[in-house]
Amino acid sequence: MSYEILDSITQAVIDMRFEDTGTLTRDALGAGVGAVEIINGALLPALDRVGILFREGDYFLPDVLMSVKAYHNSFEILEPLLKEGDYKARGKIMIGTVFGDIHDIGKNILSALLLGNGFEVIDVGVDVKPEIFLTRAKQDMPDIIGMSALLTTTMPSMKDTIDVFVEAGLREKFKFIIGGAPLNQKFADEIGADGYGEDAQSGVELVKRLMGI
Repeated sequence: MSYEILDSITQAVIDMRFEDTGTLTRDALGAGVGAVEIINGALLPALDRVGILFREGDYFLPDVLMSVKAYHNSFEILEPLLKEGDYKARGKIMIGTVFGDIHDIGKNILSALLLGNGFEVIDVGVDVKPEIFLTRAKQDMPDIIGMSALLTTTMPSMKDTIDVFVEAGLREKFKFIIGGAPLNQKFADEIGADGYGEDAQSGVELVKRLMGI
């Protein structure tokens, strides 16, 4: 019975039926399914599937955002219960668009998918100077720092950011990932990043690998 309820929640998220996920979640809780089980058995697999659909071109940004809304309608019901259980975020990820660049669509998609996959996300915004990345990292202590760029002219800011951490003696405390249309793995290697994601779903998978999930 619990498998059927979990499957129904998963499908509702994938189908963007945000008006149904709250009711289905309450039904699952009423049937004795735990909050952590709902998250791990229904919500996370749903967002994994949404990410794949987006990467394959079957879903577009509005579809992703509606699926994430469906996810949140369920998660909001579960969150108070999680404090009573053993659930904790999979990790803390800080993301931002580098200095000189104000594009945020790719960053926002990655943020939505990371949130949907159980990560805590700290979005520091766009046009972020290297020193701001450093200040916020010291303040929030993320597991991974993600940098985005769409303009080739702002790509050097990624290396500048990593260099600031090197100079502060903090490079080894954080893992760095990069993403954006003009980037590739070769560039990631050249600047000393820990990984490159060619799209939002690849970014999620990269984060999971780096976190050992």
